[in-house]
Amino acid sequence: MYRWEALPWRQIERDVFKLQKRIYRASARGDSQTVRTLQRLMINNRAAKLLAVRRVTQDNRGKNTAGVDGVSALAPEDRLELADGLKVGAEATPVRRVYIPKPGSEELRPLGIPTLHDRALQTLVRFALEPEWEARFEPNSYGFRPGRSCWDAIGAIFQSVSKMDKYVLDADIAKCFDRIDHDALLKKVNAGPTITRQLRAWLEAGILDGETLFPSEQGTPQGGAISPLLANIALHGLEELVQARFPRRREWVNGKEQNIAPPHVIRYADDFVVLHRDEAVVREARQVIAEWLKGMGLELKPSKTRVGHTLREVDGRAGFDFLGFSVRQYPVGASRSGSKSNGQRIGFKTLIRPSAEAVKRHVARLREILDRHRNAPQEALIGHLNPVIRGWSMYYSTVVSSQTFSKVHHVLFQMLRGWANRRHPNKGGRWVGRKYWRAGDGLGWIFKPPGKAVRLASHMDTNIVRHAKVQDARSPFDGDWVYWGSRLGRYPDVFPAVARLLKNQKGRCPRCGLFFKHDDETCVDHIQPKSQGGAAGGSNIQLLHLHCHQGKTAEDRRRGVNDNHRVTEEPDEAKVSRPVLKPSRSGDTPA
Repeated sequence: MYRWEALPWRQIERDVFKLQKRIYRASARGDSQTVRTLQRLMINNRAAKLLAVRRVTQDNRGKNTAGVDGVSALAPEDRLELADGLKVGAEATPVRRVYIPKPGSEELRPLGIPTLHDRALQTLVRFALEPEWEARFEPNSYGFRPGRSCWDAIGAIFQSVSKMDKYVLDADIAKCFDRIDHDALLKKVNAGPTITRQLRAWLEAGILDGETLFPSEQGTPQGGAISPLLANIALHGLEELVQARFPRRREWVNGKEQNIAPPHVIRYADDFVVLHRDEAVVREARQVIAEWLKGMGLELKPSKTRVGHTLREVDGRAGFDFLGFSVRQYPVGASRSGSKSNGQRIGFKTLIRPSAEAVKRHVARLREILDRHRNAPQEALIGHLNPVIRGWSMYYSTVVSSQTFSKVHHVLFQMLRGWANRRHPNKGGRWVGRKYWRAGDGLGWIFKPPGKAVRLASHMDTNIVRHAKVQDARSPFDGDWVYWGSRLGRYPDVFPAVARLLKNQKGRCPRCGLFFKHDDETCVDHIQPKSQGGAAGGSNIQLLHLHCHQGKTAEDRRRGVNDNHRVTEEPDEAKVSRPVLKPSRSGDTPA
């Protein structure tokens, strides 16, 4: 009926979201029958199938990654054919095994890449399941959930320990994605028979590693659209378990009645911490959790699970690391509250910084780039360093990072001096400095080629801005656009120019008129092409959805305008061709 580009995408997005909001509300009030009915409508809805195909073939950054069938890109007419052929409950093809480096380790992380057809089908099923579980997930679960990020998890930790020193169980689940028991998971999902058959088909489809097909008897391979949701479902109930085992109570301590709160459990994917003032409670919680995980075929990883304390040293170490952040309290003198030592209350200050391991990985990454570009032009080196510097700095821009940024900046300066001196072994230091730094131009020691606009970003250019943690029970499926729209421009990985555009456009895309959502790919676009006299910035730029920008670019090309390209740099040289919200769980480089 329509060509792909002529489909009424605005109405399609509205229809899918309205149905998701109905599923969310039915799940929130416990109406499971209505949830199942609406989920059947979703998986058979043509609008949902079309939107799932667009997410996989246009919006997703991995759209050019092929599965076992070798298909990595589709023409518009092929996308329509794919949408028409989506049917939940059919067979599934094996995933293609690839390996990527694991930050901070010599191990490789295995990924399973499904075919484009299975990715689109998984996205369709996720449309149906995610709203139901968003209404049920625990408030302190932050990993792989829409509208939530690692900064929210760190904010929850700070709220828990900022006014009280506590013992902490810093835990990690061994190979969580690879060991989840299929039967236990499907029983917990408790979906309708059609969705259950499809989930089992994906879980048991097998893994093609090279030319060898391995059976997948357990686990849910990382790399699929639905794998993070299934992992969150598998671990759902951990917070409720601990709080039910150690409920709030009142006890007499030193002649005074005190209110003992239950432990705080804060989870990001398969990493979690348990915080409480009583060491015995934390150690018992470790045993309770280990026993509970056995029901899902999982276990704690001994090498990454320890009991510590936020203020005092335990086993030679105070504080703990979580998601690349170091959380620790420092004594600051006598206080009415705080930890008691030698009969005197010791006050403390809670500081969250980049962890030493994360700094070490980042410096190693910078050194690797310099070594790989020993003979490259200065401008090319800057182009490779800037995304790493900006991304790492923005990831840690919500905590006490100024001193760390200064130290890393100094280390990078020394490495750059070595890079420059190596290129000119017969020249003096002043000559080398004038060639590669613009100190004589009144700009200070700026690593910048003469006569060029490009310059090296500095860690210290990143402002420290505190992140407002998401409210506990909030979800984007509740439809409160005032709340979610106001949060978009304040996320740490949203560049200032993008935040200004979000504010000026009131959170809407001017081309399709829809609000930007948590997982939308966006880019900055020239309203009037520069070849027609349009300015490079100012009022001539707008923020569009990536698919809206692609449609506008195609229209400009048909009119003979060729320079309305995808903008990748702002006036302040910050890259903006990225999602509005893409937090990373890595302590090294944000996504």
